[in-house]
Amino acid sequence: MSNHQIAKGTQCIWGGEEEYLIQGATQVPVVHSVGFGYKDVDEWQQVALGQKPGHIYGRNTNPTVDAFEEKTRLLEGGEAATSASTGMGIISSTLFALLTPGKRVVSVKDTYGGTNVIFTEFLTRFNIDVTLCDTTDHEQIEAEISKGCDLVYLESPTNPTTKVVNIALLANAAHEVGATVVVDNTFATPINQNPLALGADLVLHSATKFLGGHADALGGVICGRKDLIDQIYHYREINGATLHPMAAYLLLRGMKTLELRIRQQNDNAMKVATFLEGHPAVGRVFYPGLSSHSGHDIASEQMHGYGGMLSFMLKEDSFDAVRRFVPRMNYAHAAANLGAVETTIGPPATTSHVECTPEQRAAMGIPEGLIRYSTGIENVSDLIGDLEQALSIFS
Repeated sequence: MSNHQIAKGTQCIWGGEEEYLIQGATQVPVVHSVGFGYKDVDEWQQVALGQKPGHIYGRNTNPTVDAFEEKTRLLEGGEAATSASTGMGIISSTLFALLTPGKRVVSVKDTYGGTNVIFTEFLTRFNIDVTLCDTTDHEQIEAEISKGCDLVYLESPTNPTTKVVNIALLANAAHEVGATVVVDNTFATPINQNPLALGADLVLHSATKFLGGHADALGGVICGRKDLIDQIYHYREINGATLHPMAAYLLLRGMKTLELRIRQQNDNAMKVATFLEGHPAVGRVFYPGLSSHSGHDIASEQMHGYGGMLSFMLKEDSFDAVRRFVPRMNYAHAAANLGAVETTIGPPATTSHVECTPEQRAAMGIPEGLIRYSTGIENVSDLIGDLEQALSIFS
């Protein structure tokens, strides 16, 4: 493909694929082979040592997986990319590859539940200092960074309360003390936000969500500085959280419609959030596109669209109200997933923060009565009508 700058939608379809099309095929093949053979032992050794392009063993690299990584790299504008079998696989590989005993991490309280467990339970076992700040208190985050740290881990918008952090501001503060900046961009996607352009060193995704978009393939991917990606790849290849080639193919196929899906989900979510904010049975709505959202101004500066994710609280703020409300929805799967073409719904207690206790969720500012809503690409009038009939039980 030509090196000149092309639009994101075109990149979604063509990016990273040309090298892997064989014998006139228009789609990247699924290469299931575990081993890759060489008749020349010297060439084999060069490939094995990374001195020459190629593949030797499926746990390390694979042509289908390479195509997926390259497409994501192009969309995020990174120097290099690598992947893992799940979103948590790439998050854990990143943290354990870049951190060693005695190092310090500064992050926010509102990270995804699995990420939070790594911070609060696993990293501390290795004498790694973790400081979690109030997500919207940028002064506190900057102050903690200025004390000295090795890695700053951000998520914006956050899961599930859609809080927004100023990536450029915090990346600049981190670089002043020599820290590496990692941003989880799962909610925003490369269509709505590009953290590397805002100063981050690495940007990662749970590809299971919006990148794949069809709730049928697990995967994680990270892009950014090549020297850092090399370290993460080495950790992942040795620890074995390899992305399966069939999953990579499904993710590639899903990404072809990424811009179209995100455009629709942005539009649907804005209309759904506006409807919910005006409904008498709803107490509060969390969506960066609303002017009432605390991070609206920052989101407007650093995002190209506000995303398909929102959350809200019923005026009758209780888990019992959630139990009564969720089963009434007809056009929303009650499921622990997000980012798919179908709308999904559920409380953090069964989705994003199921690993956490009620007390831990409360400490992160996540109420038990919160409902996470991942807007699909359905006709928005049907989504609003569905919400309206489900909310009628509270009138």
